[in-house]
Amino acid sequence: MKIAIVSFLILIGVFGVYRYLKASNTRIIVDKATIDSNAKVLDLCIKKLNSEEQLCISDFKGKKVLIVNVASQCGFTYQYKDLEKLYETYKDKLVIIGFPCNQFGSQEPGTEAEIATFCSSKYDVTFPITTKVMVKGENQHPIYKWLTSKKLNGVGDYSVSWNFNKFLLDENGKLIGYFSSRVNPLDKDITGLIQ
Repeated sequence: MKIAIVSFLILIGVFGVYRYLKASNTRIIVDKATIDSNAKVLDLCIKKLNSEEQLCISDFKGKKVLIVNVASQCGFTYQYKDLEKLYETYKDKLVIIGFPCNQFGSQEPGTEAEIATFCSSKYDVTFPITTKVMVKGENQHPIYKWLTSKKLNGVGDYSVSWNFNKFLLDENGKLIGYFSSRVNPLDKDITGLIQ
């Protein structure tokens, strides 16, 4: 009986190593976009909200970039106000990019036109907003794949756990900070990295 249990545990271990090696392949296929382990976030682009125009992270080289997954019907939606204030205060050295996402409690159900109207009419948002994206799972957008994978970003593995998670990049596209939803955009931990 002990031999059978030991054999079973070894088999599970071998299968686990196989899954790990398969998952650690240097090429990652996401949403029909291929990112290799040498990818830089500066190389990645996404469509602007309600537009065919592309927004590339490289457009903002020389400024810090705060990437935030946003939603219109969340308990943290009030952070739009503080994000706009942060953007207005530091716009000479900071760009904020909002990524609408409906993956958490279905709190961003609107069309792109509805999201654009909400952002401008309710919070006077002037920072760039992208097309609606998936920030986790099988169809995770390549930008979020880079942000959440140590293999790609070179810093750490992160999980986007809810709306209004924040990732801060330095002027050269290096990841320098991750902040949960509960960290206000005007928190000194964020502003200290911007100043």
